[in-house]
Amino acid sequence: MRLWITAALAACLSGPAAAETIVIGVNGMVCAFCVNGIETTFKKQPEVETVTVDLDAKTVSVVTRQDMTLDDAAIARLIAEAGYTPVAVCRDEHGRAKMGDPVCKPVATAS
Repeated sequence: MRLWITAALAACLSGPAAAETIVIGVNGMVCAFCVNGIETTFKKQPEVETVTVDLDAKTVSVVTRQDMTLDDAAIARLIAEAGYTPVAVCRDEHGRAKMGDPVCKPVATAS
């Protein structure tokens, strides 16, 4: 009985998982057409709540839906299918990730 009460209490206190902010460094984006292509590609994904492209910074920022995420391989595939080259992925549950942060990882490319 105590175990059941402890489990129920833990579930109530933990709440839903937070959404995740993912910032992707992308090479090859140069115009509004690039922005549209990337946004369209990511908006089709059920895990994606919002997507923002910054041409000057050469980044794509994705906010996932609660309890969902995109793994690095899926991100690399989506960017490549849109015609661009992913270079780094930064993840942050607080929405503050940016290129160059220690949380950023280079994207593995297939040889």
